[in-house]
Amino acid sequence: MKLLVTGAAGFIGSHYVRTMLAGGYPGWEDCRVTVLDKLGHGSNVANLPAAHPRLTFVRGDICDLPLLLDLLPGHDAVVHFAAESHVDRSIDDASDFVRTNVDGTHTVLAACHRAGVERMVHVSTDEVYGSVEHGTSPETAPLLPNSPYAASKAASDLIVRSFVRTHGFDVSITRCSNNYGPHQDIEKLIPLFITNLMEGVPVPLYGDGRNVREWLHVDDHCRAIQLVLAKGAAGEIYNVGGGNAYTNNEITRMLLELTGADKSMVRRVADRPGHDLRYAIDETKIREQLGYEPAVPFHEGLAETCAWYRDNPDWWKPKKSGVQR
Repeated sequence: MKLLVTGAAGFIGSHYVRTMLAGGYPGWEDCRVTVLDKLGHGSNVANLPAAHPRLTFVRGDICDLPLLLDLLPGHDAVVHFAAESHVDRSIDDASDFVRTNVDGTHTVLAACHRAGVERMVHVSTDEVYGSVEHGTSPETAPLLPNSPYAASKAASDLIVRSFVRTHGFDVSITRCSNNYGPHQDIEKLIPLFITNLMEGVPVPLYGDGRNVREWLHVDDHCRAIQLVLAKGAAGEIYNVGGGNAYTNNEITRMLLELTGADKSMVRRVADRPGHDLRYAIDETKIREQLGYEPAVPFHEGLAETCAWYRDNPDWWKPKKSGVQR
């Protein structure tokens, strides 16, 4: 088996590749992996092994069709992580999000179709469902994105659907809740708050802090993606969650406790435009059909994540310049 993994120098993709190369997915121990990543915002080649006999790294853009057509022959499947993913930056300027998330996904699909690569997993987000006032969003819920980032991911999901319906392409979609874990870029809430508190810098908490998110450890997410790659059906969508939900206030209190900081380190800031109050997904389908179960208890995973950032300052300190504090 040979996989092309896009965006795999980023947080989630690199965890998936490291686990694959370490033999963490039974039956795939001999899998060869080609990583395609342009090393843009949030990517870091240091997230990947410096050298591995089953890894090939290619620096390049998923919007580069000739490059993809050159790379894809000989690959059995594609796992498509590559995306611009930070909501705040999409509010400031959505152009990179439309280019990468929409045009880039279309280019990957078109290249797979032309190169004869018949299997793909497209990694999406629960944010495409928009804010959920009551209950949970199943895979059949309408797409009601509220941020430019979420809209670009919803558009990419629809392009995937069109290739399934029009070309009979064997592609599945995953929609995950908020991820956390080691190697996550420090512009995201949990690593931003951890690293600020470790440096004695106040943390910026949006609005009243009542926004609710479900949290999913990156290792659980990657196991789910592998399940979908191996067992998922063409054209099917699978919600992937961690089975928990917390307000941003609750997350902040946990991080204050884990870092030994007090509540004076919390700085309330103006809420961002269009800030969704609550995400909540129904993950019955992937549990019942593919046997998925999250394995990392949230409080344990959060403590281990704090410890990783404490023990790896050389990884995150150079990134602090220009990040909101």
